[in-house]
Amino acid sequence: MHVNSTRRQFLQSAVSTAAVLAVGQRVSAKGTAAYPPTRVITQGPKHHWFGYYDKLQFDPTSRFVLGMEVDFEHRSPRADDVIKVGVIDLQDNDRWSELGQTTAWNWQQGCMLQWIPGTQQKVLWNDRDGDRFVCHILDLETGATRTVPHPIYSLSPDGKTAVTPDFRRIADVRPGYGYTGLADPFKDDLAPEETGIFRVDLETGKSELIISLAQIAELGDIPNAQPGIKHYFNHLLFSPDGSRFIALHRWRYPNGKRLTRMITANPDGSDIRIVIPNGYASHFIWRDPEHILSQSKEYQGNPNWGNFLFEDVDGGGDVQEVGHGVLNGNGHLSYLPGNEWLLNDTYPQGPNRLQTPHLYHLADRKRVDLGQFPLPKEYTGEWRVDTHPRVSPDSRYVCIDAPVENQGRQMHLIDISDIV
Repeated sequence: MHVNSTRRQFLQSAVSTAAVLAVGQRVSAKGTAAYPPTRVITQGPKHHWFGYYDKLQFDPTSRFVLGMEVDFEHRSPRADDVIKVGVIDLQDNDRWSELGQTTAWNWQQGCMLQWIPGTQQKVLWNDRDGDRFVCHILDLETGATRTVPHPIYSLSPDGKTAVTPDFRRIADVRPGYGYTGLADPFKDDLAPEETGIFRVDLETGKSELIISLAQIAELGDIPNAQPGIKHYFNHLLFSPDGSRFIALHRWRYPNGKRLTRMITANPDGSDIRIVIPNGYASHFIWRDPEHILSQSKEYQGNPNWGNFLFEDVDGGGDVQEVGHGVLNGNGHLSYLPGNEWLLNDTYPQGPNRLQTPHLYHLADRKRVDLGQFPLPKEYTGEWRVDTHPRVSPDSRYVCIDAPVENQGRQMHLIDISDIV
């Protein structure tokens, strides 16, 4: 582990954040006069990205930013493909420090690299060790590292517990979200009893199956149920108080199409609720421990995809649409601290395939675009680059992934302090 220089930075007194933008002025967004200040914080020839929008990319001080590094693009990962994980110091000329490496990763979500909630200096990421996937936990201050004998997905707010799906299963049914290198031992079973959602104790390393695929396949009505549909879980997220978690229950048809129900459950797998039962559930975020903002359709008279606020009850309770006609209905959603603003993005639009991260003020119904980032046509399917906007704890910065000309995918930092 190359942690000595990073450790020194953590032990030093913090530099004033007011000086950050003076450090590097590598502009990345087009039309910068119309958009907030933006700079690229990683550089080629290696490619860098973070992945999903619901992980802690920034440390609690908003100074250190996690990322991953790879030396190729435009193909699926192979079992022997190694990526590096590292941290960027925004107050030291965006300096990259390598922390470790992994062979358990994908283009959309990386290796689940993230800061551990409730800590100032601990990070974790998934890896493959022999015939199993594992999770490494690193203390950047001491350099101490340990390995949990099970991969993780979402962490509880106290950083002590994780829930996770079976990445072998996901790799079989949804390339781009699972990990290569280990085959699904239940590949021929449409709804196996031996796998599903696991709870992992990050302190002891103990894991247990809490909801099986056989169990969820028998719970409630499966929309458009047909012979041969194959069940799996993906996209898990603890509630803000850690009392429950979300999971998407998906089933794939023989023709490759899929439908989705959103469920919630207690951390031990009990009290399962089918919040979105109609088969149309997509990107989501908790607003508070009782409400979930999710993209779906066929609610409130809107037959199209939109953003809807659901109660954490069977059937979703009193469902309300949010941002109709203004907030993009098919992006990656996050609430900024305080829940006054939403952060979102778009998929490629128009002939130039522009992706537009944006903020939405809930009270004023005002949308503020943060830039337009072109996605060349070669970035498609499994290895596309969604911007997946992530906000810093102090609400000053948004970090996104987007290609840079002649450098491939890189991470961009947007200063939103004058907006929020």
